[in-house]
Amino acid sequence: MSASAGTGAFVLSLMSIPFCYLFNSLIYSNSAEAFFFAGCSAVLIFSISTRFMLKKKAPADPLFYVFSVYAFLSVVNLIIGLEQDNIIDGFVTFYLREADPHINTAHGHMISYWDGCVHYLMYLVMIAAITWGDSYRAIGLYWVGSFLTRAIVYILGNAVGKYGTHVSPLFLLHMLYVSVSVWVCFRIFSKASTPDLQLASVQEAERKSLLHRPLDLLFIIYLIPAFAFCIFRGLIVLDCSSEWCLAYTSQYEPYLKDPSAYAKVQMLVSMLYSGPYYIITLYGLMVPGCEWMTDLTLVHSGALAQAQFAHIGASLHTRTPFSYRVPAGGQPVFLLVNILYAVVPQALCYRCCSRPLFFLTPRPVKKTE
Repeated sequence: MSASAGTGAFVLSLMSIPFCYLFNSLIYSNSAEAFFFAGCSAVLIFSISTRFMLKKKAPADPLFYVFSVYAFLSVVNLIIGLEQDNIIDGFVTFYLREADPHINTAHGHMISYWDGCVHYLMYLVMIAAITWGDSYRAIGLYWVGSFLTRAIVYILGNAVGKYGTHVSPLFLLHMLYVSVSVWVCFRIFSKASTPDLQLASVQEAERKSLLHRPLDLLFIIYLIPAFAFCIFRGLIVLDCSSEWCLAYTSQYEPYLKDPSAYAKVQMLVSMLYSGPYYIITLYGLMVPGCEWMTDLTLVHSGALAQAQFAHIGASLHTRTPFSYRVPAGGQPVFLLVNILYAVVPQALCYRCCSRPLFFLTPRPVKKTE
């Protein structure tokens, strides 16, 4: 397949920059001619990009077109984040004034940056893989975890937080995006994983005891305090009256009590899903043949990376009320604990994906007569 299709998707994503600026400028001019010109410009932008994408053979995978649109929206989200922080101006001013107030929270800032940077790179990688005929299941599963956490926390936080009564038609559009993304998640999960490994190598890896796998032993040691930490923060947002909970909240993470409720929802999601994950992963690291380990670590590492990025950023962001920001004296401990909590699962994911022999079930090769 020609690389022109992938080039067209990339061009389409970059067209969001003049697209946003043009629409924002023309909306404020408030004339019929301006709206007509804006509509014609939008058609022209999409026509140029489509010409690149369909110049030769069109990609057969429908996710190519979904990821192309998502890449466009990711750049728009990056523009939103930059304008919210007054780094740029005049691109999405109208949208920020008319949109739901959730987008102007510190958590909204962080997910705009995450979608505009990390998700954007994922979309480009998956688009390139589709264009070249390569597998994108691994990066797709990582995106699945990141997207699911972002969607669950954002939707539930909007519903139960202090902005729960502010729901506009734009929120319904967001639900349409979520519905399409859930369909994409199922499509990615349905793609087959075909590791090309020899039977003898799998059997040799599975014969190694835990003492002969020091890296796995370190991960097991990490999983125990990680499990305790996610349960501990879940108890905090459930208003546990323990002195340890109160002291930790006041000294290190007062953002857990922020009335926007994103942190509360995030900690509850972590306790209900990450907690069982740590127990299952302990089993998978000790017992050979757990083929689901690679997929599970990919999804969880993507979810935790997104969650910790949003949580750390929102805890320190100036949009968060001062009383809920991390105190200056507690920032070193806060950053150390939360960064470790986010980085170690990425290392575990890399270990499972780069050396999956221990997690595979040996299948004898059928001999043909």
